[in-house]
Amino acid sequence: METVLVIGATGNIGTSTVTAALRSKRQVLAVVRNQKSGEKLVKNVGTSEGITFVEADVVSDSGMRGVVEQVRAGKLPAFQHVFTCVGADYIPVALKDITTAQLRDNMSRAFEANFFAYRETISYLLEQGRPATYTICTGSQGDLAIFPLPAMTQGPLFSMATAASRENAETNVRFNEIYLGMRVEVDEAAKKHGVTSASEFSVVYESILSRSEIRGSRVRVMNNGDLKDLKYESKF
Repeated sequence: METVLVIGATGNIGTSTVTAALRSKRQVLAVVRNQKSGEKLVKNVGTSEGITFVEADVVSDSGMRGVVEQVRAGKLPAFQHVFTCVGADYIPVALKDITTAQLRDNMSRAFEANFFAYRETISYLLEQGRPATYTICTGSQGDLAIFPLPAMTQGPLFSMATAASRENAETNVRFNEIYLGMRVEVDEAAKKHGVTSASEFSVVYESILSRSEIRGSRVRVMNNGDLKDLKYESKF
Protein backbone atom coordinates (compact mmCIF):
# COMPACT_ATOMS: atom_id res chain seq x y z
CA MET A 1 0.00 0.00 0.00
CA GLU A 2 1.27 3.47 -0.87
CA THR A 3 2.04 6.10 1.75
CA VAL A 4 1.65 9.89 1.66
CA LEU A 5 4.13 11.93 3.69
CA VAL A 6 2.30 15.02 4.98
CA ILE A 7 4.29 18.00 6.27
CA GLY A 8 2.01 20.46 8.05
CA ALA A 9 -0.39 17.63 8.83
CA THR A 10 -2.23 19.19 11.77
CA GLY A 11 -3.45 22.37 10.05
CA ASN A 12 -6.61 22.90 8.04
CA ILE A 13 -5.07 21.85 4.72
CA GLY A 14 -3.01 19.11 6.33
CA THR A 15 -6.14 17.61 7.85
CA SER A 16 -7.77 17.67 4.43
CA THR A 17 -4.73 15.97 2.91
CA VAL A 18 -4.73 13.18 5.48
CA THR A 19 -8.45 12.65 4.84
CA ALA A 20 -7.82 12.48 1.08
CA ALA A 21 -4.99 9.99 1.46
CA LEU A 22 -7.03 7.67 3.66
CA ARG A 23 -10.06 7.91 1.36
CA SER A 24 -7.86 6.94 -1.59
CA LYS A 25 -6.81 3.78 0.29
CA ARG A 26 -3.33 5.03 1.10
CA GLN A 27 -1.55 5.25 4.41
CA VAL A 28 -0.21 8.44 5.95
CA LEU A 29 3.11 9.37 7.50
CA ALA A 30 2.19 12.53 9.39
CA VAL A 31 4.89 14.92 10.59
CA VAL A 32 3.78 16.55 13.86
CA ARG A 33 5.36 18.82 16.45
CA ASN A 34 4.49 16.65 19.43
CA GLN A 35 2.04 14.09 20.79
CA LYS A 36 -0.60 16.75 21.47
CA SER A 37 -0.52 17.79 17.80
CA GLY A 38 -0.96 14.17 16.79
CA GLU A 39 -4.00 13.85 19.04
CA LYS A 40 -5.45 17.01 17.46
CA LEU A 41 -5.11 15.47 14.01
CA VAL A 42 -6.81 12.25 15.09
CA LYS A 43 -9.70 14.25 16.54
CA ASN A 44 -10.15 16.27 13.35
CA VAL A 45 -9.81 13.33 10.97
CA GLY A 46 -11.86 10.99 13.14
CA THR A 47 -9.44 8.06 13.16
CA SER A 48 -5.84 7.06 13.80
CA GLU A 49 -6.06 3.96 11.62
CA GLY A 50 -3.62 4.09 8.74
CA ILE A 51 -1.65 7.01 10.22
CA THR A 52 1.95 6.77 11.43
CA PHE A 53 3.16 9.78 13.41
CA VAL A 54 6.68 11.15 13.53
CA GLU A 55 7.77 14.17 15.54
CA ALA A 56 10.08 16.68 13.87
CA ASP A 57 10.89 20.38 13.83
CA VAL A 58 10.08 21.23 10.21
CA VAL A 59 11.37 24.80 10.64
CA SER A 60 14.85 23.44 11.29
CA ASP A 61 16.96 22.79 8.20
CA SER A 62 17.68 19.29 9.51
CA GLY A 63 14.23 18.33 10.82
CA MET A 64 12.96 16.67 7.65
CA ARG A 65 16.38 15.21 6.95
CA GLY A 66 16.02 13.23 10.14
CA VAL A 67 12.61 11.93 9.04
CA VAL A 68 13.98 10.74 5.68
CA GLU A 69 16.93 9.09 7.41
CA GLN A 70 14.50 7.11 9.57
CA VAL A 71 12.60 6.05 6.44
CA ARG A 72 15.81 4.91 4.77
CA ALA A 73 16.70 2.94 7.90
CA GLY A 74 13.35 1.16 7.84
CA LYS A 75 12.19 2.75 11.09
CA LEU A 76 9.34 4.57 9.32
CA PRO A 77 7.18 3.57 6.33
CA ALA A 78 8.51 4.21 2.84
CA PHE A 79 6.57 6.96 1.07
CA GLN A 80 5.67 7.54 -2.58
CA HIS A 81 3.88 10.87 -2.28
CA VAL A 82 4.63 14.12 -0.45
CA PHE A 83 2.26 16.96 0.42
CA THR A 84 3.58 20.07 2.11
CA CYS A 85 1.45 22.87 3.54
CA VAL A 86 3.34 24.52 6.38
CA GLY A 87 1.83 27.93 7.10
CA ALA A 88 2.34 30.85 9.47
CA ASP A 89 0.41 33.87 10.74
CA TYR A 90 -2.72 34.95 8.88
CA ILE A 91 -3.20 38.35 10.47
CA PRO A 92 -4.12 41.84 9.20
CA VAL A 93 -1.02 43.88 9.95
CA ALA A 94 0.12 46.79 7.77
CA LEU A 95 3.51 46.62 6.06
CA LYS A 96 4.83 49.53 8.13
CA ASP A 97 3.89 47.74 11.35
CA ILE A 98 5.52 44.38 10.61
CA THR A 99 8.43 43.88 12.97
CA THR A 100 11.69 42.28 11.90
CA ALA A 101 10.97 39.38 14.24
CA GLN A 102 7.54 38.83 12.67
CA LEU A 103 8.96 38.96 9.16
CA ARG A 104 11.74 36.48 9.86
CA ASP A 105 9.49 34.14 11.83
CA ASN A 106 6.87 34.02 9.07
CA MET A 107 9.39 33.56 6.28
CA SER A 108 10.99 30.79 8.29
CA ARG A 109 7.74 28.94 8.92
CA ALA A 110 5.79 29.56 5.72
CA PHE A 111 8.59 29.56 3.14
CA GLU A 112 11.75 27.97 4.51
CA ALA A 113 9.94 25.02 6.11
CA ASN A 114 8.31 24.17 2.77
CA PHE A 115 11.64 24.57 0.97
CA PHE A 116 13.44 22.33 3.47
CA ALA A 117 10.70 19.72 3.05
CA TYR A 118 11.22 19.66 -0.71
CA ARG A 119 15.01 19.65 -0.52
CA GLU A 120 15.13 16.75 1.90
CA THR A 121 12.47 14.52 0.30
CA ILE A 122 12.79 14.96 -3.47
CA SER A 123 16.00 12.92 -3.78
CA TYR A 124 14.34 10.03 -1.98
CA LEU A 125 11.37 10.09 -4.38
CA LEU A 126 13.65 10.27 -7.41
CA GLU A 127 15.73 7.35 -6.19
CA GLN A 128 12.68 5.09 -6.02
CA GLY A 129 12.25 5.31 -9.79
CA ARG A 130 8.53 4.59 -9.54
CA PRO A 131 5.59 6.94 -10.18
CA ALA A 132 5.48 9.48 -7.37
CA THR A 133 3.93 12.86 -6.64
CA TYR A 134 4.90 16.00 -4.81
CA THR A 135 2.20 18.58 -4.07
CA ILE A 136 2.47 21.96 -2.39
CA CYS A 137 -0.39 24.22 -1.34
CA THR A 138 -0.01 27.97 -1.83
CA GLY A 139 -2.49 30.82 -1.41
CA SER A 140 -3.97 33.66 -3.45
CA GLN A 141 -2.86 36.13 -0.77
CA GLY A 142 0.43 36.10 -2.65
CA ASP A 143 -1.33 38.00 -5.43
CA LEU A 144 -4.06 39.82 -3.51
CA ALA A 145 -1.86 41.02 -0.62
CA ILE A 146 -4.87 41.97 1.50
CA PHE A 147 -2.84 40.71 4.44
CA PRO A 148 0.78 41.67 3.62
CA LEU A 149 2.50 39.40 6.14
CA PRO A 150 1.20 36.05 4.82
CA ALA A 151 1.17 37.45 1.27
CA MET A 152 4.93 37.99 1.25
CA THR A 153 5.61 34.36 2.12
CA GLN A 154 3.66 33.14 -0.91
CA GLY A 155 5.69 34.86 -3.62
CA PRO A 156 8.80 32.73 -2.98
CA LEU A 157 6.63 29.61 -2.90
CA PHE A 158 5.23 30.46 -6.35
CA SER A 159 8.76 30.65 -7.74
CA MET A 160 9.86 27.51 -5.95
CA ALA A 161 6.88 25.60 -7.36
CA THR A 162 7.74 26.74 -10.89
CA ALA A 163 11.36 25.68 -10.48
CA ALA A 164 10.35 22.29 -9.07
CA SER A 165 7.89 21.77 -11.91
CA ARG A 166 10.63 22.46 -14.45
CA GLU A 167 13.19 20.25 -12.73
CA ASN A 168 10.81 17.31 -12.53
CA ALA A 169 9.24 17.63 -15.97
CA GLU A 170 10.97 14.46 -17.18
CA THR A 171 11.33 12.57 -13.90
CA ASN A 172 9.19 9.97 -12.16
CA VAL A 173 7.80 12.69 -9.84
CA ARG A 174 4.67 14.64 -10.76
CA PHE A 175 5.07 18.01 -9.07
CA ASN A 176 1.95 20.18 -8.72
CA GLU A 177 0.87 23.32 -6.89
CA ILE A 178 -2.59 23.85 -5.43
CA TYR A 179 -3.32 27.58 -5.55
CA LEU A 180 -6.02 28.16 -2.93
CA GLY A 181 -8.28 31.21 -3.09
CA MET A 182 -10.91 30.25 -0.51
CA ARG A 183 -11.06 29.59 3.20
CA VAL A 184 -10.79 25.97 4.31
CA GLU A 185 -11.10 24.89 7.94
CA VAL A 186 -11.36 21.61 9.80
CA ASP A 187 -14.91 20.27 9.66
CA GLU A 188 -16.08 21.38 13.09
CA ALA A 189 -14.83 24.95 12.64
CA ALA A 190 -16.02 25.14 9.03
CA LYS A 191 -19.57 24.34 10.09
CA LYS A 192 -19.53 27.17 12.64
CA HIS A 193 -17.99 29.73 10.28
CA GLY A 194 -19.83 28.77 7.10
CA VAL A 195 -16.69 28.03 5.06
CA THR A 196 -15.43 25.05 3.07
CA SER A 197 -14.60 22.05 5.22
CA ALA A 198 -11.42 20.01 5.12
CA SER A 199 -13.47 16.97 4.12
CA GLU A 200 -14.96 18.84 1.16
CA PHE A 201 -11.57 20.17 0.05
CA SER A 202 -10.01 16.70 0.24
CA VAL A 203 -11.44 15.75 -3.16
CA VAL A 204 -8.93 18.09 -4.83
CA TYR A 205 -5.95 16.09 -3.63
CA GLU A 206 -7.72 12.81 -4.34
CA SER A 207 -8.11 13.94 -7.94
CA ILE A 208 -4.48 15.01 -8.26
CA LEU A 209 -3.32 11.64 -6.96
CA SER A 210 -5.50 9.74 -9.42
CA ARG A 211 -5.00 11.85 -12.56
CA SER A 212 -1.57 11.28 -14.09
CA GLU A 213 -2.16 13.99 -16.71
CA ILE A 214 -1.97 16.68 -14.00
CA ARG A 215 1.75 17.34 -13.94
CA GLY A 216 3.88 20.45 -13.54
CA SER A 217 0.67 22.38 -13.04
CA ARG A 218 -0.98 25.00 -10.89
CA VAL A 219 -4.42 23.77 -9.82
CA ARG A 220 -6.61 26.78 -9.05
CA VAL A 221 -9.27 26.33 -6.37
CA MET A 222 -11.16 29.59 -6.02
CA ASN A 223 -14.66 28.38 -5.09
CA ASN A 224 -16.61 25.22 -4.33
CA GLY A 225 -17.25 24.69 -8.04
CA ASP A 226 -13.52 24.11 -8.49
CA LEU A 227 -13.42 21.23 -6.02
CA LYS A 228 -14.42 18.51 -8.48
CA ASP A 229 -14.07 20.34 -11.80
CA LEU A 230 -10.35 20.98 -11.50
CA LYS A 231 -8.92 24.03 -13.26
CA TYR A 232 -5.23 23.63 -13.97
CA GLU A 233 -2.52 25.04 -16.22
CA SER A 234 1.16 24.40 -16.76
CA LYS A 235 3.52 26.20 -14.39
CA PHE A 236 5.94 27.01 -17.21
